[in-house]
Amino acid sequence: QVQLMDSGGGSEAPGGSLSLSCATPDITKIRFMAWFRQTPGKEREGVAAIYVNWGTTYYADSVKGRFTISKDNARHAAYLQMNSLKPEDSAMYYCAAASDGTLWYNNAWSVPGRYNSWGQGTQVTVSS
Repeated sequence: QVQLMDSGGGSEAPGGSLSLSCATPDITKIRFMAWFRQTPGKEREGVAAIYVNWGTTYYADSVKGRFTISKDNARHAAYLQMNSLKPEDSAMYYCAAASDGTLWYNNAWSVPGRYNSWGQGTQVTVSS
């Protein structure tokens, strides 16, 4: 397991933008970093993931074209830029890290149980 510190949530109007950050002491120990989100009574949903070694990215269909996941190895951090926000994007967002380098296969990147480290979560609220 690695320590993850996610931040950057807040409130925004529909159509607006927010940026989330996830810091870790040593990103070189991680193979996949991802963002999940969860609303009360629902399962945790994979939003986006990035393969740390190559920078390959993966997205849920619901956020493609609006959200961008990125990383900065020098800063040991990953980011989620969220544009064109919708009310249905409102949720608690969690950063996650996995030491498994095979999560590119069969959409495994979107399975919460494949990750062994989690941030504390940051709330995103989209409303007018």
